Amino acid sequence: MSTESETTSALLQLTQWLSPAFPLGAFAYSHGLETAIADETVRDATSLERWLTVILTQGAGRSDAILLAHALRAPDQAGALADLAEALATSRERWQETQAQGAAFTRTVNAMTGSTVPERPLPVALGVAAAELPLAPAQVVALYLHSFMGNLASAGIRFIPLGQSDGQAVLARLKEAIVAVAEASVEASLEDIGSAAFGADLAAIRHEEQEVRLFRS
Repeated sequence: MSTESETTSALLQLTQWLSPAFPLGAFAYSHGLETAIADETVRDATSLERWLTVILTQGAGRSDAILLAHALRAPDQAGALADLAEALATSRERWQETQAQGAAFTRTVNAMTGSTVPERPLPVALGVAAAELPLAPAQVVALYLHSFMGNLASAGIRFIPLGQSDGQAVLARLKEAIVAVAEASVEASLEDIGSAAFGADLAAIRHEEQEVRLFRS
């Protein structure tokens, strides 16, 4: 049984790992959102919220949540989970996005702790690092998903462009869905992983050939 101070310390550690200050380079990735904005599929707060909700509940958000939950539960299976995470990437840039952020995360944590954990896709790398924290898995997954959605909301704020108040309101309205996906992921099997976010997947594929780009994905 962890003490309140141990739990608070663990929450601070996880918050640091998932904060914009942690050197993942997350600000450079839009997950295909840049293409959707250029096409005017996403053009305001309402369409941004709809786009993010699909990614969260039917796309990479849900898949990442399940991978993270399994890595938290069985860090010794990280190699197989990493292979699955790579196979789930629907485009070259999606693969680079999860690989590059996971590598940056692992390098920084290794440098901080003196460990030699191998580089893996981001949800698996985070799960391995957070496995020893005295936190409920659903808490870890929820904070990860909030960080993921926050990064994409920030991309929308910068590129639509969208006002800060509207962007933050979109993120706030995703809170219940984030909690629901996080809680469901803890009970899900790997066989439950699947994606129906076809628009987001196609946008990510088309982004690879977009002539003018601000984001890496």
